[in-house]
Amino acid sequence: MEASTSTDKKPEPIDLSHHYSKATKNRAASSIKEFYKYFSIPGIGNLAGGLPNNNYFPFDTLEATAALPQRFTPTPNNPVDPPTAQPSATKLSDSVSSSRVVVPKLSDNEDILRRIDLKTALQYGTAQGYPPLYSYLRQFTTENLHPNVPYKGGPEIILTCGATDGFSKTLEALTNTWNEDRDWIGYKEGLLVEEFCYMNAIQAARPRAMNIVPIAIDDEGMKAHGKGGLFDVLKNWDHGRGKRPHLMYTVTIGQNPTGGTLSVQRRKEIYAVCVMFDVIIMEDDPYWYLQYPSANPANPDQTLSRKPQMTFDLSNQGRLTPQKSSGYAFLDSLVPSYLSVDSQGRVVRLDTFSKTVAPGCRLGWITAQPKLCERILRITETSTQQPSGFVQAMIAELIIGPHDPKHRRGGEESAGGWQVDGWVRWLEGLRGSYERRMQTMCSILEDGKELVKSGTVKGLDDEWSVVDKVLLYDFIWPLGGMFVWVHINFKTHPLWKKITPDKLAMALWEHLTTKKYLVLVSPGTIFSPTDEIRDAKGWAYFRICFAAVDEPEVEKLSKRFVAGVQDFWRQKSLDDIEETSSQAMEASEGLEDLRGGC
Repeated sequence: MEASTSTDKKPEPIDLSHHYSKATKNRAASSIKEFYKYFSIPGIGNLAGGLPNNNYFPFDTLEATAALPQRFTPTPNNPVDPPTAQPSATKLSDSVSSSRVVVPKLSDNEDILRRIDLKTALQYGTAQGYPPLYSYLRQFTTENLHPNVPYKGGPEIILTCGATDGFSKTLEALTNTWNEDRDWIGYKEGLLVEEFCYMNAIQAARPRAMNIVPIAIDDEGMKAHGKGGLFDVLKNWDHGRGKRPHLMYTVTIGQNPTGGTLSVQRRKEIYAVCVMFDVIIMEDDPYWYLQYPSANPANPDQTLSRKPQMTFDLSNQGRLTPQKSSGYAFLDSLVPSYLSVDSQGRVVRLDTFSKTVAPGCRLGWITAQPKLCERILRITETSTQQPSGFVQAMIAELIIGPHDPKHRRGGEESAGGWQVDGWVRWLEGLRGSYERRMQTMCSILEDGKELVKSGTVKGLDDEWSVVDKVLLYDFIWPLGGMFVWVHINFKTHPLWKKITPDKLAMALWEHLTTKKYLVLVSPGTIFSPTDEIRDAKGWAYFRICFAAVDEPEVEKLSKRFVAGVQDFWRQKSLDDIEETSSQAMEASEGLEDLRGGC
């Protein structure tokens, strides 16, 4: 019998209210916000709300010159998982092309979902988001990004002031702050994270006195099983530390900082463990569109650094069936979200415009089951309320475009908006541009990871010339994201046994910043969620970002990094190393801004 795709065949999302914080359970809808739905009634005289008069807004229009969606050249849509047999071809970026975007003061469109103007965007609004943008993103999310969510009714969304804001609100909704002087240890909550992770999440959890619980990782990312894996940690949880964690924070594509990309098979394994132990998955995915097929060769003869990370089947047989297409080859080629296997509604996904438009937008959205979104909406009503009206209006005009182009303009050359076609094309171009940067950096790092040393060996009758290769560092070509996670092989350094590993690592970090090399990288210690991980192995890694600098600089800086590491291996003076490492350790205390954000 053929499988049905009708909504009524899907299970209802489970009730997660037993995980709500005490404050979240007690939240009620804003009584003032309830009035807002009446504001849009045509012809109504509004004497109820405390709204400033829009005629006194000092802005008559909001205008910008914006890129056309075809500005950058995409790379082929070969899937990342399973590996492609052919690497992506690369091309230089296209010439700059742009259009003028104009948001007017007033629009004559009475459709609240199509009306984009400063009168409505700059006024108090609903916490769910600016109606035109909310409507567009909700449809895009459910029909194009995640068309195969396997629970009844599908997910809801709510706009946020970026993914960090979304994380903070989700944390508030699902965890209670613990007080050592007042609360029983059994009430102390925990957050499951990758062994190396984005530390802003940790810093948001620590003031709530949560246990930070690292899970072992491999080249893909978080491990489901094995020593230190998710099942191992939860099964053997020590309740003397507090309550067994029910919330996980994870970055699954181009993980920050390691660059790992989680396969569908691994997601299914982790999800099964989460079902077993009633864990909610908070999936932060700012790099989801930046997946790089060319980093995943199928040729087993290639070097260790380029070994395939995934060999899993992405066919319908390995996933919930039948699969519905997003309508776009590019989106279909991407490793899907945890939402694609979320049969119970226990995934909270965080999306952001920070990597696809600009971090300063401070705009993103949460995707989750409707009941949880409703609780987060209540938090939003009494905190941020909604993202900036300026930003929402400009993004809406750029993508959705005007209802009547005669008086205003969207982001397309025709004065209409990008629409879904244009937005997906923009994402393809961004992926292509960042993939070329990744290839440039990784190729240079690959060529320079060994130091060739020559010498002579005396035999019985004569001398022999010998060539020795020393491995300075190793890395995995990232399948996504903006980072290369470099494992420095300090054990091969001449001074390895004469100085502590952390001092040797910081001496190299400082050495790279000297005038001869002028390269700043992020030490692995600042991504270590616990002191134990930092002291045991955080010092052995550097995170290198190929995204931030201008494209021509990627090659130059990559070569300077290689030259700096090779030169450091020629240093044999212990005094110089100790002095340099002391200075570097002091400087590293101010590196928080280097971690990258969401």
